[in-house]
Amino acid sequence: MAEERFTRHTVTAVMAVIAALAFVFSFGNVWALALRLGVPRPIAPLIAPMVDLSVVGLLVALRFLALRGVPAHELKAGTGLLHLCGVLTLALNTAEPLLTGHYGRACLDTVAPLLLLGWGRVGPAFLAQFHTATHPTPPRTWGPPPRPSPPLPPSVSRSPTRHPHPLPLRPPPLPSPRPFRPRPSCPR
Repeated sequence: MAEERFTRHTVTAVMAVIAALAFVFSFGNVWALALRLGVPRPIAPLIAPMVDLSVVGLLVALRFLALRGVPAHELKAGTGLLHLCGVLTLALNTAEPLLTGHYGRACLDTVAPLLLLGWGRVGPAFLAQFHTATHPTPPRTWGPPPRPSPPLPPSVSRSPTRHPHPLPLRPPPLPSPRPFRPRPSCPR
């Protein structure tokens, strides 16, 4: 149990540090790109946090759901949006160096977004696998409960047939009501 807790906390800490570093790293790059493209100065610093805060929110939500044993196919929408945010971060970080012809810097600026994309892909899967390995959960079933199998014919089964759910006993029938007859009137 302590080993699982240590592993979960380490993976979560690595994901958080990479997300924080990607946030700090891309903040300056995206701000410079926004100013170069003519975005007003008060608006320019707001672009990077929108994408990066989306990444942080998605990482936290996916971590929570993965630790609760939610299957990967139910997390597709969240992981898809996380990948889109990662691609946006990659594009925003590399656009300014590519526009100025600094290809070496563009390659260097791909490191944080690519790590963010990678950890966004494998992080929740790792956490789900760690959780499943230590807390096996029965598969979730949807729909009506399965029907009990029909009893075997008496020629096959020599023991009395028992139903998994005994049928309720019927209440005894109520006595039939007597027909209404008015009382004869008495003279006064």
